Amino acid sequence: MSKFTVKWGILATGGIAETFARDLWPNPECRGVKDIEHKVVAAASSSSAKRAQDFLKEVRGVEDAKAYGSYEELVKDPSVDIIYIATPHSHHYQNAMLCLEAGKNVLCEKAFTTNAPQLEALIKKAKEKNVFLMEAVWTRYFPLSIYVRDIITSGKIGPVSRTYADLSMAMLPEKTFEDGHRMVNPDLAGGALLDLGIYALTWVFQTFYTTQKDPKPPTVLSTMRKYKLGTDEQTSMLLTFPPTDARGEAHGIATTGMRTSADPDSKGSAGPAIRIQGELGEVQVYHPAFRPTRTKLVLGDGTVEDKEWPQPGPGEGSGWKNGFGGSFQPEGEGQGMFWEADECAYALKEGRKEGKYESLGESLVIMKVMDEVREQNGMKYPEKIETLEYPVKL
Repeated sequence: MSKFTVKWGILATGGIAETFARDLWPNPECRGVKDIEHKVVAAASSSSAKRAQDFLKEVRGVEDAKAYGSYEELVKDPSVDIIYIATPHSHHYQNAMLCLEAGKNVLCEKAFTTNAPQLEALIKKAKEKNVFLMEAVWTRYFPLSIYVRDIITSGKIGPVSRTYADLSMAMLPEKTFEDGHRMVNPDLAGGALLDLGIYALTWVFQTFYTTQKDPKPPTVLSTMRKYKLGTDEQTSMLLTFPPTDARGEAHGIATTGMRTSADPDSKGSAGPAIRIQGELGEVQVYHPAFRPTRTKLVLGDGTVEDKEWPQPGPGEGSGWKNGFGGSFQPEGEGQGMFWEADECAYALKEGRKEGKYESLGESLVIMKVMDEVREQNGMKYPEKIETLEYPVKL
């Protein structure tokens, strides 16, 4: 059986780009996916073509992969089926619009844009060009996440009334980051909310939005602690979702921060980072919210199911490693970004224009929630990265 091949172009060559592109190298059959394959055929660096060339060698791009010293060159490459955008949040709108204008399919790193109006403009442009557009919330495509959503929709834990979700990491920003770093710099849409908080929101939305037949947006109450640069270092959100036929109104509590940790000893001793609570029991998901590998189902009848979800890969002896932020998973174990890449492949194969487990509409609702949180707490970014104007040189 011939495989459907997706030819990727990588826009930007930083850490997350390297992690994603590395994850495209293992044969998908090592994770039970037999009818598609991925090839990295091009990459672009805004600094130089040499940087893109070095990147392609590092991630094992195809032998004749093209290296470009500008994003404009990349989007003109006819061999590229889809472009993965790996720049900071601040640049997503400009970069995605460049790709869409060129008629390219796009997988854009989260947070999708700086604000909801920018995302609305991208959605409109994608529809106008009849191309695929998806937010790279990789966690949604894990088998673990599918399992959790299935538990919810099966009714096994009963109607779900409350979800707690936290992604906090004790980074101590003043010791860890220079003022220009993307995690804290307002010019790069820094702060905990758009980088970490979106994962806490993802688990709340998977519970009360993705899994609902007729989902409705929540109302939002929030509080925020600011870093010295004006971006957030800690944010707490209370989302109230309207009643459904099965339950009354539901509460989602999403928290994020850079001064405390959801897993202080890195052994899970502090308990789950996510608790999805229904009338008959709960599902627990353990830290980190972005790459969890353990769940626990606890039911009122005494049932307890503790499951491990290791990421697949080519295995020991393969000579291949992947990771992020300077640390690697064990040899042969994937990071897990290939699951979202597989979803893109199937969408292109089937002619779909958005992701199966997070529609563009849902991405937009989440973006509006984050806008509201920033509005409630007076956190504004510079106009040059909030604008709808295009093109704007950043």
